[in-house]
Formats: sequence, structure tokens, C-alpha cells
Amino acid sequence: MPDAIVKPTACLALADGTIFYGKGFGATGQKVAELCFNTAMTGYQEIMTDPSYAGQVVTFTFPHIGNTGVNPEDDETADPVAEGLVVKWDPTEPSNWRSAGELSDWLAKRGRVGIGGVDTRRLTRAIRQQGAPHVAMSHDPEGNFDIEALVAAARAFPGLVGLDLAKEVTCAQSYRWDEMRWAWPDGFQKQEAPIHKVVAIDYGAKRNILRCLSSVGCDVTVLPATATADDVMALSPDGLFLSNGPGDPAATGEYAVPMIQAVMERSDMPIFGICLGHQMLALALGAKTVKMNHGHHGANHPVKDVETGKVEITSMNHGFTVDSQTLPQGVIETHVSLFDGSNCGIRMTDRPVFSVQYHPEASPGPIDSMYLFDRFSSAMKERATA
Repeated sequence: MPDAIVKPTACLALADGTIFYGKGFGATGQKVAELCFNTAMTGYQEIMTDPSYAGQVVTFTFPHIGNTGVNPEDDETADPVAEGLVVKWDPTEPSNWRSAGELSDWLAKRGRVGIGGVDTRRLTRAIRQQGAPHVAMSHDPEGNFDIEALVAAARAFPGLVGLDLAKEVTCAQSYRWDEMRWAWPDGFQKQEAPIHKVVAIDYGAKRNILRCLSSVGCDVTVLPATATADDVMALSPDGLFLSNGPGDPAATGEYAVPMIQAVMERSDMPIFGICLGHQMLALALGAKTVKMNHGHHGANHPVKDVETGKVEITSMNHGFTVDSQTLPQGVIETHVSLFDGSNCGIRMTDRPVFSVQYHPEASPGPIDSMYLFDRFSSAMKERATA
């Protein structure tokens, strides 16, 4: 257990006026964001660098955060995207053979704030009751906090509804990807004999998704979120992939939906979407999305494949969901959450077009759903030989 905190050096203020004090680590300064909680027991580095967490502060319900250190291989993007993190126990000195540094130093170099010594059970209950509250968090080594100003900042935060964050986390220009999944003992290897040409739209893509595509034989070209149908078709792809990402899907859909619809009008190529990409596909097909109370964030979420009856343990990170009641004719629900029954997957009945709300690439999490990448590859093979 950490030493008793004599004077708080960090403060978390909720928009309702609730204040949590603790010990700051990482960068100093103030962050304003939406607050969520994540139930994963591993993978805090992958979570902090997942672009889907843009505009959010993450509360980790598992207390041992930081004990395995950090290393360059586990980053899902170049830098942390989540604004900060809240933990129960202060990060300890790391003990792991892969560790290349300490979490606190890693956060400080990247301008991200951490607060430890917080009653994360109480905070998680507040998140569930209030529905992803808006917060302001501050780290000041001197312990000087303007509580009224912090609460006011939290209340002034506009929230994620109506906010297009994909443009903020997408790549600036197109690039090729050929790195495959990590494997012992050689680590990351290159895909040297690809069999499919895939265009991946980057709404905030995690690196391990691209690795999974490469590992099933894809020659991947990544395009920015604002890519047009002409941009996609100019590359003559065998398949289109729609990535994960942050923000309100309705806002991103202003430009993403017309692109997807135009591609579908001009080609029968397989399409595969994950998370925000799933929501983009659903909107393009005529469905609607809604904001969830506190979302799904963790690496232990049970999902049922309604077509096979199989239950998969999945990794999730989303605050919006597809309203299954709005799915049009010709589109069926394929997966549902066993926590709350919310939609977790769809597919078209007459075309190889499908998507899931969860993260089959894990990082962190189980690999129960890795078969979806094989399904995408098989769909492209079948189209090529038809």
C-alpha cells in the first residue's frame, strides 16, 4: 500500500461538485474531459494510446496500474490519446522483463496527468449513476487548487455528443502497413507475401488492428478519415476496412457515410468495420446510433453470436451504440452484449459486409474473436475466385 497522503497534489472535480483528492504523477497541469472507467486487468499502456479514448479520462478499476512499466512495442499509436488516468494505488517501480521505463515518466514526457490514491470503487459508482460525467483534473506539486474554477471548467465541457474527434486523431496522409502481430521469439515481423489489397480508413486506428489485417495476408494502405470514394477506388482494393475511433458517430458520419455508400454503389467488395467503423457502416446502411449511459470499456465483456450461440469474451471501448431497432431490411444483428443486450455486430444478408462493436484485435484483451479477420480474408478470396 502507498504511504499516507499528507497533502494532496492532485484533484479530480466532477461537474456535480464532487471532489476527489489524491497524489499526482505524470505531467503537471489541468485536463478537462469526459470520465469513463475501464475494467481491464492488463494493458494500461495500450488503453492510454488507443485513439478511441480521445476526449476522455480513464478510471482503472484494477488497482495494480504501472507495475509492469512501459515499452515502445505496446503503444497503439505514437502518443497517449486519453487525457489522463485515475488509479487506486500509486504506480510502483515496474517489475517486468519487457519494461523499458516507468509509467509516471512516460506520462510526464507526453503531457498526460495521473492521479493515485483515489477510491476508484466510489468513483466508478458515480460514473454509473451520472453517466460518464464531465470532469476537470489538476496535478499541482504544491497542492494549490481552485476548486470553484475546476468545477466550473468541468461544467463548461461540451461533452462528446455532436463532436467529431476522428479528424483530430486520423493520419495526415496515406501510408502503407506491413507489420504483422507480435510472436515469440522474433516480435513483429513483416508481411512479405500479401494476397489481398485492403484500404483501411483511419478514424483512429489501433496498430494491432492493422497488424491483424497484415497477418491474414493483407497489403494494407491506410487512408485518412476524410478519404472519398474516389480515393478508395483509385487503389483498386479487394476489400475495405473501417477502423475504430473516438467521438460521436453521427458527427463523423457527415463525411464517412457518403463515402461508404458510394463505395458500395460502385463495388461489391467485402467491407469489415470495428467499433466506430461498425457505427459508420450501420449509419451508411440506414440505422441510427445513440449515446450510452456510461459505455463499455474493458477486456472482459461477454458477447453472444446470435447465429451460432457461441459466447465470446471481448475487449470493448465505446460510449455510443447502434440502435438495433433501426436496422433496415437486409441487415441483421449478429452479436449482442450479454451485459445489457446492446448491439455488438451486424451483417448484410446478400453481400460480404459486416462489422462488430467490440475489438477482435484485443490489445489488451482475449483473442476469442480473432476469427473475424480470417472471415474478412476468406470473403476477399471468394470474391477473387467467383
